[in-house]
Amino acid sequence: MLREKTFLMILVAAVLLAPAAEAHRMWLLPSSTVLSGTEAWVTIDAAVSNTLFVFEHRPLRLDGIVIEGPGGRRLAPSNLHTGQFRSSFDLKLDAAGTYRISVVNRSVMASWKENGEIRRWRGSPEQMSGSVPSQAEGLQVSRMEMRVETYVTLGKPSRDVLRTAGAGLEILPETHPNDLVAGEEAVFVLVRDGAPAPGTELTVALGAGRHAEKPFEQKLVSGPDGRVRIRFPAPGYYWLQATAGEGNPQSGGSRATCVVTLEVLPQ
Repeated sequence: MLREKTFLMILVAAVLLAPAAEAHRMWLLPSSTVLSGTEAWVTIDAAVSNTLFVFEHRPLRLDGIVIEGPGGRRLAPSNLHTGQFRSSFDLKLDAAGTYRISVVNRSVMASWKENGEIRRWRGSPEQMSGSVPSQAEGLQVSRMEMRVETYVTLGKPSRDVLRTAGAGLEILPETHPNDLVAGEEAVFVLVRDGAPAPGTELTVALGAGRHAEKPFEQKLVSGPDGRVRIRFPAPGYYWLQATAGEGNPQSGGSRATCVVTLEVLPQ
């Protein structure tokens, strides 16, 4: 377990610090996004890959799962499993409405001098106070936040899970995330710590598999109110990623990343 957590923190740091063109992409992929009936099950795959939604690099570790159901209820996943190339879990949808499924991780890296030597530490924000001297010589603290999300709906869509969590970077849908149609405009709001994040770049990519001749990808920038308008060109599963930060995360700055997987339906 310790080895897995260490791997996750290193992986998070690598993805947040690497240039976008070189970074592997983290994602969640639900077996279905829109279901009918009074109850249903979905399976969520979680991975890190070069090609979107293809299992060919690493599993995404499932520490930090947060599942919010209709009415703000917190739900627990079932049948968690981590293999060589992907992790997966099942979720029972037991009430009509929209579910927000997230893997959220926050990590801190610190460096300081002690007796003339450089000391380094990596862990969660909660562990820092007991592990890093607050008055250490030359203390530099880098904070990193990662949120990987998707949405599924059983029956009639609801909107109570579309509010901000108030921490980190979020890509919040104004257009319902399970009511997206190819060729129609959808609106999202980029939010940092609960407030609009203007001037933040958003990457939108269609996961067309390893055989796509011309993969679709575009970059947009949020407006003064944090809003971004997207017109998805074709049906399919899309990967959205936004990153925001101040300073150099390797020398005392901060970086936050949010990734959302969405299914766009045909007209």
